[in-house]
Amino acid sequence: MTEGIVTNFDLTEEQQQVQGTIRDFVKQVVAPKAQHLDETAEFPVDTFKGLAELGFLGLSIPEEAGGSGFDTLSYILVVEELARACASTSLGYAAHISLGTTPIYLFGTPAQREKYVPQLCKGVDDNGNLTLGCFGLTEPGAGSDAGGTKTRAEKKSDHWLVNGRKAWITNPHYSKTCIFTARTNANPAQGKGITAFIAELGTPGFRVEPKEDKLGMRSSDTAQLVFEDMKLPLDAVAGGPEQVDVGFPKFMKTLAGGRISIGALGLGIAQGAYDKALEYARQRKQFGKPIGEFQGVSFMLADMAMEIAAARHLVYDSARQRDAGRDFALTASMGKLYASEVAMKTCTNAIQVLGGVGYTREYDVERMMRDAKLCEIGEGTSEVQRLVIARSILGDLRDK
Repeated sequence: MTEGIVTNFDLTEEQQQVQGTIRDFVKQVVAPKAQHLDETAEFPVDTFKGLAELGFLGLSIPEEAGGSGFDTLSYILVVEELARACASTSLGYAAHISLGTTPIYLFGTPAQREKYVPQLCKGVDDNGNLTLGCFGLTEPGAGSDAGGTKTRAEKKSDHWLVNGRKAWITNPHYSKTCIFTARTNANPAQGKGITAFIAELGTPGFRVEPKEDKLGMRSSDTAQLVFEDMKLPLDAVAGGPEQVDVGFPKFMKTLAGGRISIGALGLGIAQGAYDKALEYARQRKQFGKPIGEFQGVSFMLADMAMEIAAARHLVYDSARQRDAGRDFALTASMGKLYASEVAMKTCTNAIQVLGGVGYTREYDVERMMRDAKLCEIGEGTSEVQRLVIARSILGDLRDK
């Protein structure tokens, strides 16, 4: 039960343990410094080291691959609970697992998995440095049109030569590896000609630009990647040489999984803002009674509770569909779209409930509203999600 919202999702004992552990961690470690991190735009290094100690940086990766062996729903519970207090931390966590680590585990060769995945799951090297993962798909000129990749990888006699730029990359200054796309065929058939590569940060010709200064998610590490005559070995192709020119579908599958993460991120932000508004409505008095007794306020809170509960059902269902081995792309898009828009609406109305103080930094809701906006953009905009959903339910209507 979440305060003010009664739900029963029949979580397993393991899932409840994960949820309880992360709630305690958030209360003790994450929440106290969330506002400070937003003001300073500092990356929460110590928080991620704490998550590493809990074994949470490889939470949903199987034990035999170096992870903790929990299911997708357990991972989603962590994303949600982190986002209730600090969406920036939650975003970095989600990007590390769903984008930086999972595609190497799913699509890498056995040698690539053995080389990279255990260290990514551990999250910290022997010197105490973070070893997160990042994912490079978006470019300055290729956002929603991810197939419009301009980064080029040319095959030479004994290496690949990579040139290009990636934008809006999460965690790059604290990452050990990056899995990214590059065009390997200048005249490909439709949907082909793009290859996924794995590169290590620090490779000559691989540069990370300074951190972006953003509206929200301010302590999350976001920057551009620049490839200038970067040489990669021939075996840097994710999945092996037979996967040259056919890497794009793998990234689309990765994005489908990432949409579950963003759905959980939006859900957590919405829950956090609702919690603040509910507490304030109970305590703040006007005309001699708590403002929660006024219909205008109580109805806003009722709508928040209803919409968050609906979003939780969609997001959790997409995680369970994935865990069951079913096609989860449609439910992931629905959950991501709905939860992200609920987050934005909930934060806006939470500020309205708090009134003037909601517009200040005295309370967290203005930060949450700035953070929520990214959920309507990242991992496919709301417009793209509607397109994905419409195509799925309508099918191909051409020539019909």
